[in-house]
This record gives sequence, structure tokens and C-alpha cells, in this order.
Amino acid sequence: MKIDGIDKIIIKTLVKDARTPVLSIAREVGISGAAIHQRLRKLEKTKLIDGYNLKLNPKILGYTTTAFVGIFLDSVGEISTVIKQIKNIPEVVESHYTTGNYPIFIKIICKSNDHLLSLLQNNIQTIKGISRTETLISLSQQINRQISI
Repeated sequence: MKIDGIDKIIIKTLVKDARTPVLSIAREVGISGAAIHQRLRKLEKTKLIDGYNLKLNPKILGYTTTAFVGIFLDSVGEISTVIKQIKNIPEVVESHYTTGNYPIFIKIICKSNDHLLSLLQNNIQTIKGISRTETLISLSQQINRQISI
């Protein structure tokens, strides 16, 4: 897919602040608002723009513990069954199928270490097909960004 200079300005502006008005972007690049809309639709159609999201601050909601959990399976053939169960746990915000020691690697946001312990013992480690888990607690996040163009 070809991205020209105008597309790059549109994307960079919206990555910085997705609430930037289309007319503001149009003034910046010197084309009409309708042309910006057409370019956005094209970028969405090609799936370069995957969506527009509202980002919540979990700490404000009381979720102060972030953990990453490597999940070991009894058999790799059980991955889809295990993932279906993991999807039912709202505190799991990411799941990845990985190479290395564990086939599933998840990110969990919890209210406390006690909350994390409860999730592990009562919701995750009890899932049929999971043999064991390995948990890493994040002390702080230094980088949180989109891929740049």
C-alpha cells in the first residue's frame, strides 16, 4: 500500500489525538474536509487504520497491578479451548500465541496483588488444559506507543 505525505500527516495527527476535527486536518494540509474523509475511508478499507479507540486510565478505576502470565498447556491441541475460557475473564486485556516456553502469554490488569492471586487461583489455573502458569508483575511501564510511520 502506498502512503503519501498527506496520508502521513492525517495518520500522525490522529495517532497523536484521534479527536482532532477533520476540518482542522484539512486546513493543515490544504485540502477539503471531504478529501480528508475520502482518504480516511481508503485507509480504513485497506485496514491500515484498524479502528478508533477511547483509552481509559485503569489506575483511576482502581486497577493498579499489571501482570503478564505465561501459560503452560497439557497439550498444544487444547489452545482454542483454553483461549475460549480466558476470554471470559474481563481482567485479561491481551492474549498472545507465542513461541518459547509457553504457548499462551496474557496481560492482566488487577486492583491489587490479592486480586491477581485470586484470578490466578480461581479463574486461570482451574481451566482444564492449563498445566501451570508463570507470572511476572510489572513495576512500571516506561513505553506505551503506536508504531510510527
